[in-house]
Amino acid sequence: MSQQKVIFQTLGTASGKLIGVATLNVEAALNALDLDMVRALTGQLQAWHNDSNIAMVLLDGAGDKALCAGGDVRALYNASKENPGSTETLAKTFFEEEYRLDCLIHNFGKPILVWGDGIVMGGGLGLMAGASHRVATERSRIAMPEVTIGLYPDVGGSYFLSRMPGKLGMFLGLTAWQMNGADAFFVGTANFFLGSNDKEPLMDALAEVPWSDDEAANSAALSAVLESRPQPEQASVLRKYEDEINALCEGSVADIMARFEALDNPDFARARGALLAGSPLSVQLIWRQAQLDKAMSLEDCFRWELGVSVNCCALGDFVEGVRALLIDKDRNPSWQFAHATEVSDEAIAKLLTAPWSAEAHPLADL
Repeated sequence: MSQQKVIFQTLGTASGKLIGVATLNVEAALNALDLDMVRALTGQLQAWHNDSNIAMVLLDGAGDKALCAGGDVRALYNASKENPGSTETLAKTFFEEEYRLDCLIHNFGKPILVWGDGIVMGGGLGLMAGASHRVATERSRIAMPEVTIGLYPDVGGSYFLSRMPGKLGMFLGLTAWQMNGADAFFVGTANFFLGSNDKEPLMDALAEVPWSDDEAANSAALSAVLESRPQPEQASVLRKYEDEINALCEGSVADIMARFEALDNPDFARARGALLAGSPLSVQLIWRQAQLDKAMSLEDCFRWELGVSVNCCALGDFVEGVRALLIDKDRNPSWQFAHATEVSDEAIAKLLTAPWSAEAHPLADL
């Protein structure tokens, strides 16, 4: 790629096997994903998957601020604004290819280590969630903040949020809560917790691993190295308040909204503010997403999400949400509904109805 938005390299090891390294390289944009980057990652991951010399893959971000702050929503905004009401825009292409990439990571087979240091939000969490080895650090800020721009936690959120303890997945979606590393480790977003300054020593250790052609053995070897590294000292706020969060998010949308409106715990002030200021349409979608059958396959979750995501761009609050937060930056969105309890069943039904039949679905072949 001409601007090297993603840098690919291979590192040699004592075993003779190689480690594939993919580095998101748009530091000024907090390594946000655009379509070119999605395509570059997909192509290179497929090549590494088929290369018997590659034992494992590392995915990280340039700089010390972010792995990836999400997708390039400005481009999606422009395309959606130029084609109001249409589901056949850049949004459809971007989401389809992004979800294919996320699904590839989930089903990769070879171990993938994602270094989730700094900001990991939205589409960045989509990259991290499917990896076999997901590292958070004491500097991690991990969130699904889509409620603030008229979307909902996509990129597989329908799958991985539902597998978190209790109501924590719904809470994260409703409130755009920024998890620290200990939070991420507690809910399973990360399955390893390391110090941010441990990356170079870790890479040195990985170079000495006796990698083989056995994917399971390589995965176990990588786990052993990660487990041998010291963990930072950091408390999980989600663990501390797990019971309170479960109680807050119990029941109907009306119940949940009433509890948050009455909430006066200062530790939840930011979460409360994000929910109450967020898109009422998004709140309803996130609640319904949390009611999906937990037995849904990963692939069915992505298929469900693609329909909802393109509908949010064409019919929902997405364009107005991005305008208010990122374009005009007035932080005063004019949502279609004033309150989550006022959202009509008709509006929700439109967002939940995929624009394609099951047979013609763009992700039918997943």
